[in-house]
Amino acid sequence: MLIQHLYVERRSAALIKPFITALRAVTSIEFIVVRLLLEDGTEGIGSAAPTMVITGDSIQSMQAAVQTIISPLLIGKEVNDIRALSQAVQQSCVGNTSAKAAVEIALFDAYAKGMNIPLYQVFGGKTNVLQNDLTISINQTSMMVKDAVDAVQDRFTALKVKAGLNADEDLKRIAAIREAVGEAIEIRVDANQGWTKKEAVRIIHRWQHEGLNIAVVEQPVAAGDLEALKYVTDRVETPIMADESVFSPEQAMELVQRKAVDWLNIKLMKTGGIVRALQIADIAQAGGVPCMIGSMMESSISVMAAAHLAAAHPNIKKIDLDAPLWLEESRVKGFPFNGPAIMLGEQPGIGYHFLKDGKEKGT
Repeated sequence: MLIQHLYVERRSAALIKPFITALRAVTSIEFIVVRLLLEDGTEGIGSAAPTMVITGDSIQSMQAAVQTIISPLLIGKEVNDIRALSQAVQQSCVGNTSAKAAVEIALFDAYAKGMNIPLYQVFGGKTNVLQNDLTISINQTSMMVKDAVDAVQDRFTALKVKAGLNADEDLKRIAAIREAVGEAIEIRVDANQGWTKKEAVRIIHRWQHEGLNIAVVEQPVAAGDLEALKYVTDRVETPIMADESVFSPEQAMELVQRKAVDWLNIKLMKTGGIVRALQIADIAQAGGVPCMIGSMMESSISVMAAAHLAAAHPNIKKIDLDAPLWLEESRVKGFPFNGPAIMLGEQPGIGYHFLKDGKEKGT
């Protein structure tokens, strides 16, 4: 089935409350929606959101890359040649990983619809149920404690706590959150590159000494400083995860070979789409390094695509796909993300279609 047209739309979505990390603070998101039309009328849907401080993409650059560079390479091509199309997308230009991800999600959505199966089954997955975590944004300690307690009351059993703005405050905040939520809740800490290597070791040792039982510490130091990342990993017992340090399969291989981290965080906006995300998960599995699937602050379209990937790959052990729960649209009845549960439907593709009013709907 040939690809007939490819459309790009710009959209925005308000957040329920501000989202604050060591890298940025946002109250709403902009994103693009890619609609890929096949000659029989089948429509593949993809999406991407810019995160300038991580991927370097802007809403304008994503739209331009899709329309002027990537789209001409796909029009008139056979959608079933999915691997060749993915390679064409990846080789179309340097960088622009978020734009590439939006197009590749749309390609795989159309491909799965042509096979009349959910996307996770394309990858050989059987499960369609995932257990999500919830992110606790940086705030005053009392507010972070309240957010954590509220999350536990909403049945979340894993919390991802943002840190990295102030090392001494981070020490206190995590201790206060652990005391408030009890021992049964898994706490993951994400410093978003906010510490020096010696700060990271000092802080983590303190948490270990206090018995706070932190499950993993994500990206404690600068993304490009792999020596510092290994320095921390080698000196603490708490598992260390790479996030901003791993965009590509090549970077994943280097991290695994160096034994620089204990975990890798895969995000479609970093990898440029689904195929390279699968490659990273495979490389990590071969090296005995488990993975988490995560997202930026994105629309539910692209996050749902990541969920399908997580449902299929056995080396993706942790789920961090709560971005849609921060959106105002999550309050709409029938929204596909329900508290800690992500339920992937049996509809073909990623499970989204557009209604007459132009809004997307999960099925």
